[in-house]
Amino acid sequence: MEPVSRRVPGSDGLSIHVLEWSSEGVPLLLLHGFGNEAHVWDDFAPLVAPYYRVLAMDHRGHGDSDPDPEHRYGYDALVRDVEAVTAHLGIERLVLVGHSMGGRTAIRFAGAHPERMAGLVIVDAGPDLDWRGVLKIRDDAARAPDSFATLREYESGVARALPMARPEIISRLARHGTRRRADGRFESKLDPFFREGLKRTTSADAVSEETRSETDDLWTALRRIPCPTLVVRGAASDVLSPDCADRMVDEALPEGTLAVVPQSAHAVMVENPQGFNRAVADFVLGEG
Repeated sequence: MEPVSRRVPGSDGLSIHVLEWSSEGVPLLLLHGFGNEAHVWDDFAPLVAPYYRVLAMDHRGHGDSDPDPEHRYGYDALVRDVEAVTAHLGIERLVLVGHSMGGRTAIRFAGAHPERMAGLVIVDAGPDLDWRGVLKIRDDAARAPDSFATLREYESGVARALPMARPEIISRLARHGTRRRADGRFESKLDPFFREGLKRTTSADAVSEETRSETDDLWTALRRIPCPTLVVRGAASDVLSPDCADRMVDEALPEGTLAVVPQSAHAVMVENPQGFNRAVADFVLGEG
């Protein structure tokens, strides 16, 4: 099943790239994590496309969406983009599925618009972060070369970051996550601004100071979300700790449940797509 590629207005005058696998049913919108793009959901989207209107968007500065010339990449801007995209597409009530950065964006959106939420899936994301994984992701991005002679060279870096992902998935991520330059070399579609910024903030203290105010906001947002919510954690995740995941479903979310996917770390849907698909399909299709 091949999705339809669309460009729709985001906020701040930016154009946002959206993939649409199906056009009927309750909308289900997929939000990727930092450094990824909408095709990260290619193994999951076709599974639920017969039952939902399934879409995935590239965040600003990622994939084929516009970069922001003013570098407005905070969560408030990402939420505004979700608001603008859903408004343009005529989406009122929806299910949101978000991974990592996309998961934290989904929490903020759902907390701000609880009446619009038919369901929520938070994938390896939460208010409190395990700095081991956060710093590894930031360090990998900061150390990445500006360009690559071949796609295979880029794939090697992705494979090191995602050792549990199958080669065909690594190849897909590389194909959709890069563009070919005029000189024949390949470069990541991620706005270079991120890499330059991460070079300056790769210490735990800097990251902690940057996100401390977000933590309380996210716990507050979780308590405002009345819809059924699934928290998905990779069993080997070094980003979402077991304690934080338990607290999310036991103390914060009124209708929260937890699924721990084996043989996966932070990038659950690409490291164990079968396990991820089972857990999330059971939830959104009402089979669990």
